[in-house]
Amino acid sequence: MFIASISIGAILAVVAVIAVIVVLFVIFSFFNTWLKAMLAGAPVSMVTLLAMRLRGVPYGQIVEARITAVKAGLDLTIEDLEKHYLAEGALLQTIQALIAANKARMNMTWEDATRIDLATKGTGKTVLEAVRTSINPKVIDCPAATSGKTSIDAVAKDGIQVKVKARVTVRTNLDKFVGGAQEETIIARVGEGIVTTIGSSETYKYVLENPDRISKVVLDRGLDSGTAYEILSIDIADVDVGENIGAKLQEAQAIANKNMAQAQAEIRRAAAVALEQEMKAKIQEMKAKVVEAEAQVPLALADSLKNGNMGFMDYYKMQNIQSDTRMRDSISGAKPNQNK
Repeated sequence: MFIASISIGAILAVVAVIAVIVVLFVIFSFFNTWLKAMLAGAPVSMVTLLAMRLRGVPYGQIVEARITAVKAGLDLTIEDLEKHYLAEGALLQTIQALIAANKARMNMTWEDATRIDLATKGTGKTVLEAVRTSINPKVIDCPAATSGKTSIDAVAKDGIQVKVKARVTVRTNLDKFVGGAQEETIIARVGEGIVTTIGSSETYKYVLENPDRISKVVLDRGLDSGTAYEILSIDIADVDVGENIGAKLQEAQAIANKNMAQAQAEIRRAAAVALEQEMKAKIQEMKAKVVEAEAQVPLALADSLKNGNMGFMDYYKMQNIQSDTRMRDSISGAKPNQNK
């Protein structure tokens, strides 16, 4: 019994020592993070740190983010930060965006910041960029540099081409940032408005004299509706005169008309050639009929002689008359009939 009691006591002692070692290891592992949070005025319990460790959450990053938020006067809990991290949000950028919004006296909550951050994931934009653009408006070139075009080209009613470069100053509309159209839509709408305005002008000179009219007309169209931005101004950076598109179109139309006329004339010429060939064929056909008819004359003479309708003296008289006729034609210079 004494030996058994000693064995049980030894086992309990070993277990107690192991437990103490584990507790000391846990305390040592989390001590730096716990102490940093405590000294920064954003205390976190050891149990919370252990729970985050077991859930696979980088507790050091979460604590650093909470310290940043507390120092900036934001009342964010560990649970709020952990939820956003598990949702694959950009934790530090979201906090920085919320801090910037609060410093700028913008009405923005933690839920708004996380919603915008998750909405911009994979788009190449960040919630911090959205807040900064809302505070400090940015300028968008129209057309965009990535489009490969240097200007927006339009044609006035007099046929003269006008080339325009515009700069659009926009500010992020945080209330519509999630689900709102982005910069590409703004550029497309501004380009459409510029083309419409120039196209409705009677002459290109009016556009050159009043470039501000383009800005006014385009702004009045409400181009920022349904977008993530608010258009503050549209400035015409450059206006140039291009080609005489009207004259080129008229020239092209004249060439097309000439080609059509030539085609019609070729059709008529081909028809005339066909008719000429047809008439030649008819002439040959008639000549063949004449030859055929002349070939019947000797047969008719022979038949007349045979039937007694014509005597030999009559036949000789007819031969003499024909010889006399050929002689007179030869003397007069007339071409003798080849068929006789």
